[in-house]
Amino acid sequence: SWALSAEVEGAMGLATLGTGIAAPVEEAPPQRICRIDREPVSSVAAFADHLRVIWLTPAMDRLFNEPASERRRFLDRLVLAVDAQHSSRVSALENPRPDLHWLDAIEHETAELAVAVAALRAETVDRLQGALAARTTFPEGFPVAEVSLQGWMEQALMAQPAVEVEDRYRAQLKDNRARDAQAGRTLDGPHLTDLAVRYADKNVSAADASTGEQKALLIGLVLAHAGLVGEMTGFAPILLLDEVVAHLDPVRRNALYDALARLGSQVWMTGADPAAFADIAPRAQLFEIASGQITRRTP
Repeated sequence: SWALSAEVEGAMGLATLGTGIAAPVEEAPPQRICRIDREPVSSVAAFADHLRVIWLTPAMDRLFNEPASERRRFLDRLVLAVDAQHSSRVSALENPRPDLHWLDAIEHETAELAVAVAALRAETVDRLQGALAARTTFPEGFPVAEVSLQGWMEQALMAQPAVEVEDRYRAQLKDNRARDAQAGRTLDGPHLTDLAVRYADKNVSAADASTGEQKALLIGLVLAHAGLVGEMTGFAPILLLDEVVAHLDPVRRNALYDALARLGSQVWMTGADPAAFADIAPRAQLFEIASGQITRRTP
């Protein structure tokens, strides 16, 4: 069992957010607990009323070369920072509860969920592309990405009313019942959508860019998204950036620091090399973690 809490001055003023794993009781499995001001809430999604969090870790460096499912998860995290209910819709869409006696009703609900998920993804990507083009929060000298969605439903929503797309998908589900049952899964829908990213200046897919270019493209995407979240929600998100500066040259590193300062966010950056943070020392708080102890470093 473990627990942690934080005092947050967020969108609804001061609040204490806490989460942890309760000690197991007899044979019952461990339970995740979430609380706001020491009162239980249903899930961590309730924290979104107080703050939004965006993160970037080394595990995401190969995002553009990973299967489409990884880019969908990344995309859904971007959407989640804008709409806290998005994860519950995606979960409901990916984990249906089939009942052979009520397939029509299930397909009706599935079509509504699918179009809601696709519509919010499409809106977020469209706004993100606008933020990338404007470069308001973009680090100077970083490669600019172009983003789009590869999925028939998202494309259809650009030209047709949502109700028509729902009807079309509902008919597809009904027509493909036998095929999907044989496959054991639904073979068409927004769960197959891919996020397409291109290196704009070179007009090549991000997957074909160098490792350094991919890292810089990803950082630029995350910062543009952070600016977009601040614009849409009215308050800047918290950024968690793990090992983002280790492989940047000094010019790009300082450009990143300047861009982060313009965001107005609280930014947590972590890294193993203290020298990487030397240039930001005069305008940041530095902490060293060793043997379970946290020590404030002086510039």
